[in-house]
Amino acid sequence: MKNQKIQKITRLIKDWNKGAILTSSFLEKNGYNPNLINWYKSSGWVESVGRGAYKLAGDNVDWYGAIFALQTQLGFSTHPGGKTALELQGYAHYLAEKLPAIYLFSRREERLPRWFLDYDWEAEIRHAPTKLFSKPIPQGLSEYSHKEFLIQISSPERSALEMLYHIPKYQGFAEASHLMENLAMLRPQLVQQLLEQCNSIKVKRLFLYFAEKHDHEWFNRLNINKINLGSGKRVVVKNGKLDKKYQITVLSETIA
Repeated sequence: MKNQKIQKITRLIKDWNKGAILTSSFLEKNGYNPNLINWYKSSGWVESVGRGAYKLAGDNVDWYGAIFALQTQLGFSTHPGGKTALELQGYAHYLAEKLPAIYLFSRREERLPRWFLDYDWEAEIRHAPTKLFSKPIPQGLSEYSHKEFLIQISSPERSALEMLYHIPKYQGFAEASHLMENLAMLRPQLVQQLLEQCNSIKVKRLFLYFAEKHDHEWFNRLNINKINLGSGKRVVVKNGKLDKKYQITVLSETIA
């Protein structure tokens, strides 16, 4: 029996992607029951990341490994988006070795498991369960490689809209303008799809305002008549100036 346990842990270690977290539900589906996992823990092969989640003993795990577990093992839609996804794809002015804040987006009903919330990821986790889009748009997600595994993150097109969602609470207006200025190579067809499915009037108006302000070529290929921009004014910047075209308040120095 002991030899069988050792054979199984040998196979598990061989197949375990470095940096990845495995959940108890995933392990059980693959023939590793709780008693067996507890034996591996007491034997020093496996360590707990919290109730229901594990890492290889001595392995350095980070929030990427946790997202891998959420997406591939628990079926979560949770993904890095907004400013985080833009930073990971090289659209920020610089990429710090460790991001101070991680912006995650998911379906509105999705709640992060306790092991994820309680673990110290050495970054502030800002999770936005929203209904920002009416329906899933697969092209709005991209694969991102980290260590020995892949996770899904927002494409630049979707990231931009998610980033604007956080104005003004977490995202500054001036920085958002700089980030949008870098997005000269967006795919207009995907931008059109996302804008038509976006449920936030504020986000859509801001996106179009910045795109036009920075004179992006792809902006001219959008069909704005198909995008619901609502009615009435939106206060985005308190005490800001009203942009008459998009009916949003903006920083005075950003108005051409």
